[in-house]
Amino acid sequence: MPTLGDIAQALDLPFRGNPEALLSRLASLDSAGEGDLSFVAQKKFSKQLASSSVTAVICPQDWVGDYTGAVLFSAQPYIDFARATRLFDNRPQPSRRVHETAVIATTVQLGTNVTIDAGAVLEDGVVLGDNAWIGPNVWVGSDVKIGDATEIRAGVRLYHGVTLGHGCLIHANTVIGSDGFGFAPTSVGWEKILQLGAVTIGDRVEIGAGCAIDRGALDSTVIEDDVIVDNLVHIAHGVTIGARSAIAGQVGFAGGAKLGERCTVGGQAGFAGHLEIANDVHIGGQGRVSRSVTEPGHYASGTGLMPTRDWARNAARYEKLNEMAKRIEALERALAEKAKCNS
Repeated sequence: MPTLGDIAQALDLPFRGNPEALLSRLASLDSAGEGDLSFVAQKKFSKQLASSSVTAVICPQDWVGDYTGAVLFSAQPYIDFARATRLFDNRPQPSRRVHETAVIATTVQLGTNVTIDAGAVLEDGVVLGDNAWIGPNVWVGSDVKIGDATEIRAGVRLYHGVTLGHGCLIHANTVIGSDGFGFAPTSVGWEKILQLGAVTIGDRVEIGAGCAIDRGALDSTVIEDDVIVDNLVHIAHGVTIGARSAIAGQVGFAGGAKLGERCTVGGQAGFAGHLEIANDVHIGGQGRVSRSVTEPGHYASGTGLMPTRDWARNAARYEKLNEMAKRIEALERALAEKAKCNS
């Protein structure tokens, strides 16, 4: 259990209070009590401090107000809170052994200090980096390469030829490298286009649970370094996701779309195929991206929540927009003619 002094030293923050005070957990300011460490990330929440029984808080000095408890003074409290979570890490730790029920082909190359849990399958040609962790019931197809300190959680499926960089985290039941949705129409149905590319994922990428990332038809699907992807995201064949981008849940990318670097995408946004999004573009939730975006900035589409009756009326009017536009144009022409006659 860390002390206030331990945390101050680890985060390199000045503080006030008893350095020997024990802190048992991190907690939100609403639920924090004796022995807890909390944080204030926005000034509007600092008014809760005075009535809180929290033992210590991460907070800018000028937000402390009447609070008399221990403080870790931080100019960036949310980032320092994120760093503090590592001091309270209660996640299961790797066993650094290979479980006896794992099935490992003879041609697999294992790094040092790897963990392979129960029921995992590693096929021919797999290369597993140092300190990598393969969770229970993971299937790793042939010739997959997994970098150092990458963690693959339970039930993940990695198809043949997939490459993952160093320090990645792939959450449960994600599928990487399945066939892209490629079919040529014929007179009698559909001719399947074999998906001959792969998936290449850079370093320090985190992919949420239940995602589907398809292999490319010819060129690889690419996710660059430091990308974070939420749960239930679909990335189709041949898509490129630029470095340091963030994608929220239920987003879908159609084949060949290219997202630039440092982009953010809100939940349930959808991207048409073969378009390009510039660097530093931020798409709001449920954004419908049907064309390329060439300039950085914030973009949004979709309809905000409103009472059902208002929505129904607006929807009815929406169907008449073309008719209304024609009537307005006719009125404008009539007014222009009248003004011309009166001049």
